[in-house]
Amino acid sequence: MSDDRLIVALDVPHAVAGLELANKLGDQVGFYKIGLGMLTGGGLALANELVQERGKRIFLDMKLFDISATVEAAVRGLAQFDLDFLTVHGDPHVVRAAMEGASGSKMKILAVTILTSLDRSDLDAALIQPGDIPDLVAIRAARALDAGADGVIASPQEAALIRALPEAVGKLIVTPGVRPTGAASGDQKRIATPAQAISDGADHIVVGRPIWQAHDPLAAARDVLAELP
Repeated sequence: MSDDRLIVALDVPHAVAGLELANKLGDQVGFYKIGLGMLTGGGLALANELVQERGKRIFLDMKLFDISATVEAAVRGLAQFDLDFLTVHGDPHVVRAAMEGASGSKMKILAVTILTSLDRSDLDAALIQPGDIPDLVAIRAARALDAGADGVIASPQEAALIRALPEAVGKLIVTPGVRPTGAASGDQKRIATPAQAISDGADHIVVGRPIWQAHDPLAAARDVLAELP
């Protein structure tokens, strides 16, 4: 039986590679993330096969951002698929439009706060207002949740801060940037171990490269699961 607190990111080139990885992981993993990098490689077809043929859960990581009407239309179209989570940027107008588009479906809308690959110098280059990242993440999370989001995406380093928000009661926290003990950080700049992320309030952790780049992905997934409290 899988532990759906672990979401494995299928950040591989195309659907065939994604299906091969899912076959290797078998019943050990029941929840997968499919992102933009896979979209033109058959990502939606893969999502449908994993749901319909394998009984898996799917987190579609699109990070949608546009005018309200476009976001609402895009989300309404995606809600026709049997998806569990969909990401949008955490701006309140985007969240409200996404919630309208998802109305009547089981799909949960998760708002992106600040990408886990960014640090303060990146935010300065993007002309984002001054302030410590944890404080900005907490503000963005509170505003997104107040706008109706079912949960937020944030680095594990901010999970405890978000979980303490009044707006976060009963909401989901999903944390990418999770690295098992001893794993390389890669391009992630705000990371934590699986145990730390869950202990700090995350409902789900997302792990990609430490599993799909491993010589034995199944053993790597089991190692991550063994670290969960």
